[in-house]
Amino acid sequence: MDRFVSLVGDPHIGVFTRVFDDIAVVPPDAPEEFVARYEEALKVIVVRTTIQRSPIIGSLLAGNKHGLVITGMATRDEIDTLSEYRDLMLLEEGMNAAGNIILANDHFAAVHPDIDEELMDALSDFLKVPVIPLTLGDVKTIGMAAVATNTGIVVNPRSTLAEIQALEQVCDLPVGKGSVSMGNAMVGTGLVANCHGYLAGDGTSGYELARIEDILGFEEE
Repeated sequence: MDRFVSLVGDPHIGVFTRVFDDIAVVPPDAPEEFVARYEEALKVIVVRTTIQRSPIIGSLLAGNKHGLVITGMATRDEIDTLSEYRDLMLLEEGMNAAGNIILANDHFAAVHPDIDEELMDALSDFLKVPVIPLTLGDVKTIGMAAVATNTGIVVNPRSTLAEIQALEQVCDLPVGKGSVSMGNAMVGTGLVANCHGYLAGDGTSGYELARIEDILGFEEE
């Protein structure tokens, strides 16, 4: 199966979409061919919506099987749409681009290191996982510096040993360095994945795909 995809020519699919094991959230105007690729590769129900009237879903949405975290500036229609699939937690103050500042799966969440302890505790209670503050390669927008599924975590290639060990201590999953689109270190901007499969932005090299497959536990096709 071809693992490359773009959204109207843009390879930053992780900025515009957010994928879980059962659903993928995409902008309302995503082409049918793009949606079909997600359904085939990731075995998901595709949910069309904006968040905060914006198409940058991946930057504004995070979560796991227990719930979704979104900006408190989401509209009532957006909240109603997403509420059909998960409980919602709205970030009402401060940093609220949830997809940029939260990296989560069903086992853990890592967050922007400037998030206060009270919010980390609230996120832990809501997502039902331990939450740690973390950078990856000194990047604070951790949600775009990595991709975490329930089978592995692909991290910014500049991530330090200490950062990787912090992830390994909070979850019993393979953690490995990877990139997309011929060296883009912000792997979360150009990779979407779940337990069923993955898609990478156009321009990702064969070597990069092999690394992604190895870390996430997929056999090369």
